[in-house]
Amino acid sequence: MNKHPVEKIRNIGIISHGGAGKTSLVESLLFTAGAVKRLGRVDEGTSIMDYDKEEIKRKITINTSLAPCQYNDCKFNLIDTPGYFDFVGELKGALRVADSSILVMCAASGVEVGTELAYDYSTEYQLPKLAFINKMDRENANFNQVLDQVKEKFDKTLVVPLTIPIGQAESFEGIVDIYNLKATSYKDLKGEEIEIPESLKEEIEMHREALIEAAAEGDDELLMKCLEGEELTKEEVLLGLKKGVKNGKVLPVLAGSAYKNMGVDILLEYAITLMPSPLERGELTAFDDGKEISIKVDKGEDFTALVFKTMADPYVGKLTFFRVYSGVLESDSQIYNASKGTTERVGQLFLMQGKDQMPVDYVQAGDIAAVAKLQETGTGDTLCKDKSEIRIEPINYPKPVISFAVEPKSKNDEEKVGMGIAKFLEEDPTITVERNKETKETILSGMGEMHLDILVNRLSSKFGVEVELKKPRIPYKETLKSKIKVEGKHKKQSGGRGQFGHVWIEFEPLTRGEQFEFVDKIFGGAVPRNYIPAVEKGLIEAMEEGVIAGYPVVDIKATLFDGSYHSVDSSEMAFKIAASQAFKEAMLKGQASILEPIMDVEVTVDEQFMGDIMGDMNSRRGKIIGMDPLSGNMQKIKAQVPLAEMYQYSIDLRSKTQGRGHFTMEYSHYEEVPPQVAQEIVKEKEGVEVAGK
Repeated sequence: MNKHPVEKIRNIGIISHGGAGKTSLVESLLFTAGAVKRLGRVDEGTSIMDYDKEEIKRKITINTSLAPCQYNDCKFNLIDTPGYFDFVGELKGALRVADSSILVMCAASGVEVGTELAYDYSTEYQLPKLAFINKMDRENANFNQVLDQVKEKFDKTLVVPLTIPIGQAESFEGIVDIYNLKATSYKDLKGEEIEIPESLKEEIEMHREALIEAAAEGDDELLMKCLEGEELTKEEVLLGLKKGVKNGKVLPVLAGSAYKNMGVDILLEYAITLMPSPLERGELTAFDDGKEISIKVDKGEDFTALVFKTMADPYVGKLTFFRVYSGVLESDSQIYNASKGTTERVGQLFLMQGKDQMPVDYVQAGDIAAVAKLQETGTGDTLCKDKSEIRIEPINYPKPVISFAVEPKSKNDEEKVGMGIAKFLEEDPTITVERNKETKETILSGMGEMHLDILVNRLSSKFGVEVELKKPRIPYKETLKSKIKVEGKHKKQSGGRGQFGHVWIEFEPLTRGEQFEFVDKIFGGAVPRNYIPAVEKGLIEAMEEGVIAGYPVVDIKATLFDGSYHSVDSSEMAFKIAASQAFKEAMLKGQASILEPIMDVEVTVDEQFMGDIMGDMNSRRGKIIGMDPLSGNMQKIKAQVPLAEMYQYSIDLRSKTQGRGHFTMEYSHYEEVPPQVAQEIVKEKEGVEVAGK
């Protein structure tokens, strides 16, 4: 299956909203192509694509899966992708290495939010597309209604039916091919040609005219021919459609039922004739030592490949999935990882069909394969044959949108949890983990609640550890609002050598972000030189815990200007304590305040939700700082919002925008909290401390 010339390869991403039937379509495509003998069912847990325990339990796709097959004289690499936003990293990785995509929609549910996101991501990678309206046998299926939705939502392309259904819902019995003017009836997963129903002939003629117009729009020469009054030949119509699909001007729509294997054979045929091969997609832009170059899709060129997925296999260990852009890679050879600057030994190469591994001797330009046990290689890395500075642009993953503090239920499991999360980080670039030094929490971030919930379940099933996800603590800080001079004196005499340290320090606020400044203005030896570092150290240590709620203190300047000492009883420790006392006195008398982290937030929503989102931002103490219009009635709202108000915002945003909104967030600065909020913070901190005793 790896010996097809590059012009006979089709790398196709199957994309949609969750539940539209992507995986069922892949199963049906494999069955039609003869790659499997039995049609797998997602609802029965027999799909070869959804093999993960969580996928079987939830009946959704979580991981990108590959499914190679042969049909006629072509090789297909079908890439089944998740439909829910929580797993968008898998989708983006798949589309990065695909040459085209099939956008699947449910004939009853129509265009959903995931449909639009999948379309947008596919367009971002400039992928040619076919649309497949699935589940024509489902109750309330309505082909024309969904077709109108597609035309409305994706109005920058010419949306034209390539096939239409014969009947729908319970009466769905077959497909009419508009281009070939053929009708097919299906029974027991097989089709046979029939006469075109008389009742559909007028509709077919209307769609055929639209198809010819779309073909003309796809090619300038054909358009001129039409404008001059000449008719296009059948071959010219197909050529125009192919060009229109390739350049994104035309979106052909087909109908069928993956569950009943209806219309899938026609979809395969059009995937061959309309979808581009890796060769037709053209040269790949890459960088050699920072300079832009083009990589020719040719097995005679030097080997280059991009890693788009990494996963742990329970039997062979780490599996690395890659797309070859040029050259040939053989089993039992060496590769150079240009991204890491390391050389690794390649063992047996595999073609993957779901979880099943099919060994191959080599893999060539345009193809997709996997290899086990590469230790240094990760997702996004560029692979070459010899030492090289070539870099293929890595996959651009979205930033996480939800964060929790993760804690093992047993302290003995801390190391296991760390190891487990590290493994998942290798597999999923949309997960991040960091240790917050201020709150002393491990913060786990991902693309949604379900995303992290599945990770927690996998920690339990694969590593035997139970963890809890909790609301992260906010890293508040404290500061001083006014200038004040205070005295700090530590005196202790109880027989023998005593303790004596005495300082006068002026404290004043600094500009936000300047942290701490210590100034020595002692003259005449009021405080001996050897004790001055102890004064500074005493202040730094005291600043670790403020007097309002015990948070670290920042942005103050301390000027030591006077003091006294005892020739016998003074010591470094005494001056540290004196400095600490002065600091606490200043914080109590100098108008101390609590600071909170403020985030730069950018929310992208349809303009119909603008009012609700802006109102919600205001209720979160946010400040709207700008708005930018985007394409397709979308708007970007820029705001600054306290981190404390952004907990689980992704869930609220999805709810308020019917899943059509998304956002990014990054740290901006610290700001003083309002008095009423400060009171709540103090009460909450006191409650935590009482509970911990």
